[in-house]
Amino acid sequence: MNTKFIKTIGLALFVIGFALFNLSFFLSRYELTPTIIKSQITDARKATLFLNETSSILQKEISSNFEFVNQLHAAFDRINSTQIKTFEFSLPELDKLASFNKEKFSITSVDSVFKGADESNSFKRKAFRDYGSWLDGQAINKDQLQNVAGNIKKYGIVNQYGFDRYAIKDLTYSLTKTSSVSPIKNNPTFFLFLTIGLCVIGGLMYILPKIQLPPGIKNNGIFFNVMKNVQWLGIFTGTWLMAFYVVLYFYPEYMTNWVILVDPVSKALSGTDAGRFFLYGFIYTLCILVMGVRMIINYRHSKYQMLRTASVMFFQTCLAFLIPEIMIRLNQPYFDFKNIWPLDYSFFFNNRLDTLLANGGLGIFMLVWGIALIVIAVPVLVYFFGKRWYCSWVCGCGGLAETLGDPYRQLSNKSVKAWKAERWIIHSVLVFAVVMTAGVLYTYFTNNAWVFFFDSYKLREVYGAFIGAGFAGVVGTGFYPLMGNRTWCRFGCPLAAYLGLIQRFKSKFRITTNGGQCISCGNCSTYCEMGIDVRWYAQRGQNIVRSSCVGCGVCSSVCPRGVLNLEVKEEEGRFGKAILIGNNGVKLAE
Repeated sequence: MNTKFIKTIGLALFVIGFALFNLSFFLSRYELTPTIIKSQITDARKATLFLNETSSILQKEISSNFEFVNQLHAAFDRINSTQIKTFEFSLPELDKLASFNKEKFSITSVDSVFKGADESNSFKRKAFRDYGSWLDGQAINKDQLQNVAGNIKKYGIVNQYGFDRYAIKDLTYSLTKTSSVSPIKNNPTFFLFLTIGLCVIGGLMYILPKIQLPPGIKNNGIFFNVMKNVQWLGIFTGTWLMAFYVVLYFYPEYMTNWVILVDPVSKALSGTDAGRFFLYGFIYTLCILVMGVRMIINYRHSKYQMLRTASVMFFQTCLAFLIPEIMIRLNQPYFDFKNIWPLDYSFFFNNRLDTLLANGGLGIFMLVWGIALIVIAVPVLVYFFGKRWYCSWVCGCGGLAETLGDPYRQLSNKSVKAWKAERWIIHSVLVFAVVMTAGVLYTYFTNNAWVFFFDSYKLREVYGAFIGAGFAGVVGTGFYPLMGNRTWCRFGCPLAAYLGLIQRFKSKFRITTNGGQCISCGNCSTYCEMGIDVRWYAQRGQNIVRSSCVGCGVCSSVCPRGVLNLEVKEEEGRFGKAILIGNNGVKLAE
């Protein structure tokens, strides 16, 4: 059969599947029932309040996801507003409390001011002890009392009698998913095939005919390609990826139809309904597998490239996706055995530690395994093999960048200015991760959230939102078609920074060069995904020891003269004497 015809059919199937996938985002209606509310809101009192506030939409079909979510948010807001009015401290009450404590504050005075037996007074007595005990024995003013009352209003009342923002986020998602009334929910397997299934089949049909071409990388016309050279199709792709990550991390309640699509897969693996991160992991793994096939075909002239591509496909599919889901089926903690702190920035969070410690011997093993990777495996393996052992052979972020992101590697900025920015940004993220983790551990062992001048809970929230979700996801993947496939690895990954520091100063790995055979074709620099001007080093016969180098070996694979080689050996005088020089010939480091 004609190769061009197969590719055309494959492209058509992919476009159809992708279009149906996007259409399925809106293909649903929603009907909220008392049974659904009681199943999702386990607190009977809060469930009753929510039933009352949503009585106008109960058992009525709402055709728009956005309208349904807005109705839920309005109900949560009304409940919180009512509960705050019922239980908040009034100004006369604070004035009375101040009059009881003119010289020094006594915590027992709250019993005299709020002495009624009703629920409101009982709550106020307990809440003031919980939030204002630090005032006991101190000279106080009314502003301090109002500050305590404000914290109780903001946190205590909402947590106990209403819904805090975390509960609202989780419940909005779960209520939306369970209230869905759609053909997708009735037959998710069929729609999974029509959407993601067609994308996979179409993608493979488009990729596989390339095996008929002679071995060797074929990048003719790449800088005129509308997908691969920051033109309209590449910009559209990047925009879609960024939008996907924004919805995934910040507005999951709007993507419940997509989650329902993969419910059958999740039930088959873990025995539970799918969540948004199962959907993400499923699509992520499929992207690496399908585009990994493309990578193997494109680089089949290089055994090294084929092996490392097979490696990232294996580690993502087995260790990052299948095994953690099977662990859930076995009633064990979800655990990705290849993920390492500080890339896995939540490893030392109290909920993670408590879960591992509560699961006996296996949980302890997981904890020890994670710590051993950080303090033993990383320095030892980087010493012998460089950071490539993880960044190019194991890491899921690197796996997606090397497979799905491979068509965009030529877009990485090779300028000295970009290199300087890279070093400042990535090491700042590493410092941020270390400080955040130190604060988290301090809080875990002392139960004190405040460390010097910052709140460790707020710090972890900021890191998770801006680095874990925003930088690694929205920018890290969404910028593939705009800034190259290793934007996150190059500018943001704290683990890459940690590995790079060891590689730069204590590793046998380097890319050696034979300057005498270099013909200055520029292939090596063009296709360096980490923004290294490899040609500059090759022309001068200098070995490449940059901390950012992930040892992907593509520079060697695209070299027509065999100038570049990945080697592991001692190099006399390397440390402290190697000279790093930028594109403009200025010495940057020694």
